[in-house]
Amino acid sequence: MVYHSSFVDEEGITKACGCPLLPLKSHIKGPAPVSDQDTTDIVDEAITFFRANVFFRNFDIQSAADKLLIYLTFYINVALKRIEGCRTLAEGTKAVINLGLEKVPVPGEPGFPFGGLFAPPESLQEAVIQILAI
Repeated sequence: MVYHSSFVDEEGITKACGCPLLPLKSHIKGPAPVSDQDTTDIVDEAITFFRANVFFRNFDIQSAADKLLIYLTFYINVALKRIEGCRTLAEGTKAVINLGLEKVPVPGEPGFPFGGLFAPPESLQEAVIQILAI
């Protein structure tokens, strides 16, 4: 059984390129709202469901949050591949930090892995929000 996101209520949620900007447990200021530290956010869900969801070839998208869950599952997979050859915690930490600093293609750009999943940005402002969110 594929695990879907619990963030199905789309009312009042800002979107960029069809991707919801859901609350995150973070001290870093960005376009996403801040979540309480004791609640589950979309990143927690992606980590929790990662092991089960990677085994499925098809994923029935039920909400915009499921699109974000798919993207985060892909990102976790990329991060795990980056740390695969690391021998120490310091090397692994550096590899993941460097991954976070790389330029990431956004919807509508060549190299974006999910061309049909997210709409291209309608404005420069929406593209900037999407870049900051990823």
